This record gives sequence, structure tokens and C-alpha cells, in this order.
Amino acid sequence: MRSVLVYSRSGCHLCEDAVRTLNELATQVDFELAEKLIDGNPELEYKYGEQVPVILIDGKVHDFFRVDPKRFLRAISE
Repeated sequence: MRSVLVYSRSGCHLCEDAVRTLNELATQVDFELAEKLIDGNPELEYKYGEQVPVILIDGKVHDFFRVDPKRFLRAISE
């Protein structure tokens, strides 16, 4: 099963939107979804800072800020 990780921050409305969209897409395609807050993690805050949400598929960065459903479904199906 493919894994999807979303790096996010507390109170980030774009992060909430991304997770909501991914949960909706999970009804169409099978993948494991996890969310990790970067708050308080100096390494992740330095790496991703204001680019959240960051969406990773199987550990590789797929996208930043928003989820494009068509692009995501294409990538997760490869």
C-alpha cells in the first residue's frame, strides 16, 4: 500500500484543506495517510518553513501548499 505523509503546522488552513482533500481521495484510491506537525522540530521547520503543507508519497515530495486531485491521483496510481 502506498503511503502519503503531510507535513503541516498548527492552525494552518491550507494544511487542513489538503488533509480534507486527501481523505476524500482515499475513497477512490487506497493509500495510508498520516499527518505530522513540524511545529517545534527545528530540522523540519528549517527544511519546509512556510511551504506547508508538504505532501509526500512514499517518502518523496509530491507537492506543496495545495493538493491537485488529478495530479495526485495520477501520481499515486503510478
